[in-house]
Order: sequence, then structure tokens, then C-alpha cells
Amino acid sequence: MATPVDGEGQPSLNGTIPDPQTKKLTDLPTELLEHILCFPVLKHVDICNVSCCCKRLHDVCHGRGKVWGHQYKLRCCFFVVLYAGFWSVTQPCVGQVLGDSFAEIESLGMPEHFCEDELLFILNSDKRKSLTLKYYAKKILYFLRQQNILKSLKNFLEQPTEQQSALEGAVLVDQYCNPLADVTLDSISAQLDEITEKVKKMLRIKNPSHPSLRIAQGNCSVVEDFELQRQVICALNSVLYEQLQYKGNECDYYNPLNSYIHQVLLRRTGIPISLSVLYMTLAQRLGVQLEPVNFPNHFLLRWCQKPTGTEDIYDFVYIDAFGKGKQLTAKECEYLIGHQVTADYYSAISTTEVLLRMVGNLLNIGKRGEGNEKSYQLLRDSLDLYLTINPDNVQYLLLQARLYFHLGIWPEKVLDILQHIQALDPSQHGAVGYLVQHTLEHIQHKKHPVTPEVKRRSAPEHLEVQYSVGLIMKHKRSGYNCVIYGWDPKCTMSPEWISTMRVHQLSNGANQPFYNVLVQDGTCRYAAQENLEPHSAPLEIGHPEVGRYFSEFADTYYVANEELQTRYPEDMDETLCTVRDIKEIIHFQYHQINTFTFL
Repeated sequence: MATPVDGEGQPSLNGTIPDPQTKKLTDLPTELLEHILCFPVLKHVDICNVSCCCKRLHDVCHGRGKVWGHQYKLRCCFFVVLYAGFWSVTQPCVGQVLGDSFAEIESLGMPEHFCEDELLFILNSDKRKSLTLKYYAKKILYFLRQQNILKSLKNFLEQPTEQQSALEGAVLVDQYCNPLADVTLDSISAQLDEITEKVKKMLRIKNPSHPSLRIAQGNCSVVEDFELQRQVICALNSVLYEQLQYKGNECDYYNPLNSYIHQVLLRRTGIPISLSVLYMTLAQRLGVQLEPVNFPNHFLLRWCQKPTGTEDIYDFVYIDAFGKGKQLTAKECEYLIGHQVTADYYSAISTTEVLLRMVGNLLNIGKRGEGNEKSYQLLRDSLDLYLTINPDNVQYLLLQARLYFHLGIWPEKVLDILQHIQALDPSQHGAVGYLVQHTLEHIQHKKHPVTPEVKRRSAPEHLEVQYSVGLIMKHKRSGYNCVIYGWDPKCTMSPEWISTMRVHQLSNGANQPFYNVLVQDGTCRYAAQENLEPHSAPLEIGHPEVGRYFSEFADTYYVANEELQTRYPEDMDETLCTVRDIKEIIHFQYHQINTFTFL
């Protein structure tokens, strides 16, 4: 039996000598391979298997070509239908989560960049069309990016403490809360490099031989001499607060933008902790080591005035980055907050503790919110971050479970959280048991969803309804522009709401049609028919939920998507008639004006 030998002109396993001119599949050009791999018979499982054969086929399948793009188009409709179910019809202003069905995407085995590329392609297409597809694409992209950022945060937290950068941690927090924004550590670092060069320029004028001028970017050299450090701090204060006009945001302190490092750099304002991270990072780049201090109610930095190793609180100067770099003694720090504190509060803290304080601020802002989509999203994001850093905090685990339960989303996740709480603290049995019972009821309810009510305009009880979904309206009293996405023949709100909104003062009171409208300012409202009128010059409504109900903006009205048309099957014909009537009235008025002018 012949021994199989690899090589040109040698026998193969079956004893035949291969023709050296024979072409293999992998010898084909990339374009031709892509064409073959897009053959309709091949499914996503086949593509996964092909990509495992060799490096050449792996590169073709996982490159930014059209192979996975083709697979996406085959399954695109399936994804839209699948993920549409994760947004409750009854809560139009509350964005939901993808939950366990994220595994549906992962199971395809596609390259990481694929989904993002395809979703961005959808979002960047004609802005007036495919609004529903874009709505869900944006939700999925938001979720996918957050999952990747959480992975990065976990890797960051696993690094040795001395290698963790407060700036990098702050960027990860920023990215997680703003996953659709273009925020990167490189772009933030580049902006800090520019500020560092401005400080060096000022130092050069004061002291041309200052050692900080020789510190290259990325170098962690430390200036030992105290007087030389003082020169750096003075130059930094001058550039940051006088030249660049950075300041603490006293007027709008609880704005979450104050906690996002890219917004702090853009708006040049922030709160004590975000300005401290910025200040500390700049000082470090110039050779001065400052330490973060978790002082109550007012985050500070400390600057050692004695040989290293001391922990006497009076051996430090405390810097208030929120107060334009003002230097304080330990006693003056207490004057800052109006009461005495123990020496523990003057101690330096780790980067992880800095992040917990930063995320804790966002969490408190979310809890202070008005119960709208924005505050719920901020609360969810900050809870995710906090529990990634400190996964065994029972208080916040319970808050997260209650939040998801309140929103009616991700019940399987709620059960996992409650199980974890029970293991950590059995004394929480009462609260956990209540939520478990009602969450199981929710899961059971999901298996038998209620069919949404169908409202036909032709029904006798709906004859007073004048307007239809998709019409762009103007509120007669408040003046806001909006689009109708639902209606009721009578007001269906509670007596408390009717009393609070003074509905009884309307000429027809609550006994008239009321409309669900998406308002230009991003809110959702419930407006009486007598307060609305069709807009004479309708424009697009810039509301984040528009795509949830409408598939297209058709110049003067919105086209209801399939789901909304199912609920209001006769409305689109009425909308078209109304739009046509408005055009005829405008045309007639224009004709009258021109005739009058001519006469």
C-alpha cells in the first residue's frame, strides 16, 4: 500500500496523482466565492459550517462582504416579527428589552460586526420610509452595543487595581448610557491631549525647564518636587477654568449629561465627580499624582504635601474641581458641606469605588425622574452598571426586579434576580415571594396574549370621532404639533386624571372623543377632540416612538404600520380623505388670494 504523501505530483489518499493545474474552491476570487455562498439553498447553518473549513473560507464568510448580508435579508422579516413582540402595545412610551431572544442572534454564528453593519444600513436609509423597521433596528442596536460594553466593563474590572484608569471607567459608563453616540476612549483621550498641551504651553512661559514639559504622552512619570507640582496645578487651573471656562453646573445639577465625560468636555460643565476625573487625569499626564476622595455630598481630590506613605488627613491639600480648583484644608472641607465627618471620609478610594459613586449619581437621578421613558431608561442603565460592578447588592437587585416587574418586561430575568436575592438574603422572602407569584402570572399571561381591541369608525358608538390615525394635528390651546396614533370615543382616563387635567372645564367635558398623540417635544399626550385641529402645513413629528406605529411619512401624513392598521382598519382611508380635503381648501384659498391680487 502506498504511503500518502502531501506535495505536488505525489500520490493522494486514493492512490491517484492530482493534476497540478486543478483549481480548488478556495482558489476562486472572493467575489465569485461570495456569489456561490449566497446561493439560495444555503442556510445560516451552512455558512457557519463553511466558515469553519479553513482560514480562506472563514475570511470570506466573516469579512465585510455580502455573504451574511444575504443571510440577513433571508431572515430579516423573521427578526422584525420576533422582536416586535418585545414592545408591549399597552405601554407606548416604555422601551422594552430583547431579553433571552438575544440568543437568537448569537445562534446564527455570524461575525460580531455583521448585525451592527446591517442595522446601521437600515437606520441610514431613506429617513421617511421603513420607520417601523428602523424603530426596531435602533432598539436592537442599542441592546447589542450595551452587551458588548458590559463585556468590556467586566474585563476592565478584572484588571489589577493599579492598572485601572478612572477615565477609562468613566468612558465605559458614558458608552453604556449612550450606546448610539460616537464615544470612544481614543477620542476622549485626544481631547485631553489638547488640553494638556495648552497647560504645557502656559508652563513653558512660567518655567521653560519644567520637567512636565518633557513628559511624553502616555508616560506616567511623576514630578517629585512640591514647588514644581504647585506650578502644574496653577497652570492647570488657569487653562481649565479661566481660558477654557470649565465650571460646575450649579443651575442644572441633576442633569444626567453632567455625568457623561464626552458631554462634560463638549459643554465644559459637570458635577464634582466628573470634573474631578477630568482634573485628576490631566494632572497625572503632567506628572502630579492626585487621589480621589469619596467625600459625602461633594467629591474631592487630595494632593499630598508630605513624603509618600502618610495617612494623616492634615498632610493633604484637598482640591475642589467643582469649585474651579479651589484648594482646601481638612477643616475647610467640612465647611463645604456644613457638618463634621470622620477621618475615614478623607481617605483615597479605588477606581471601582469612583465608578460606583458615579453610577450611583445616575441611579439617583433616574429615581428622581418623572416616570417617563427617559427616566426609566436611565434607571435601568444605571442599575445594570451598578450591579455589574457590585452584583450582590440586595437593595439594588430588588429595585431592578421591581422595575422590570412594573414595566411588565423580561419576566424570566425577574425570576433569576429574585432567586439571586433569596440566596443572598433569606430575610427578603416576603418581598421576593410576592414578586415571584405575580411574575409567574405574567409569564402565564404571555402564553395567552389578549387580542388588541379593533376599533371601526363605522361602528355606531364611534360616529362622533372626527379624526384618524396618521393625521398631523395642532393643539388649539397649547400650540404643539402632534400625530394621532389612537383614539377613544369617550375619555377613558381615571376620575383623578380628569379632575387634575380640568377636563370638566371643556365645553364637551369628558363626553367627547379623546386622542392618543405623539408630540413634537417627545411626550405622549391624551387630547380632547375640541382642542385639536388638522395642521395646515404638516411637518414630520420628531418623536422617538413614531416608528412604533407608522411605517412611512408621506409628505403630509403618516402611514400606519400593519399593527396599527389592524387595530384601526378603517382609519387610513379617512386619513387620505382628510388630507385631500385640506389640500383642496388650501388650493382654493391660494386661488382666491391670487384672484384678489390680480383684480
